Amino acid sequence: MTVFKDLIKMETLAGKPTYVDITDEVRAAVQKSGVKEGIAVVISCHTTCAVFSEEYDHDHTPAGDTYLQADLSDGLDKIFPEQHDWKTYRYPGIQHFEEVESWPDLESWLPGGDRTLLWNGDAHLRSTLIGSNQTFEVENSELQMNGLASIYFVDFDRTRERTRKAKVIVIGE
Repeated sequence: MTVFKDLIKMETLAGKPTYVDITDEVRAAVQKSGVKEGIAVVISCHTTCAVFSEEYDHDHTPAGDTYLQADLSDGLDKIFPEQHDWKTYRYPGIQHFEEVESWPDLESWLPGGDRTLLWNGDAHLRSTLIGSNQTFEVENSELQMNGLASIYFVDFDRTRERTRKAKVIVIGE
């Protein structure tokens, strides 16, 4: 049995959820793996990010999101509104702030000591609901997906720009 691992890196934006179509990168990992029959698992490396499969949508909002992505964000906003104050969610609590403030390289986590950059309870809850990974079939050395299906990585944490990662693990014969 073969186990092949690959890493996808992407830049995400501040101010809104960032959706990235990673279908081509996952297909390339399957090809590089040499696996003819098996599975490909795509895993987010972050607790405020998710991985999902959805139909490719040809229409886009002025902000650049597809209509399905914008509709997903709107729906999730009704369930878990964006955190803009200390009262929206219990998270983050004082012990969490104190722990983060004890980490080395504090400036990368809380630039200028700005605790509001941890107001991302909504992002954690949204990614929990959507899920951190997806599994796909590999058949005849090809990723098996419906003709219009795509694989998306989404960073729900809109507090700042970041470099994010997803792992692709291909397992099979």
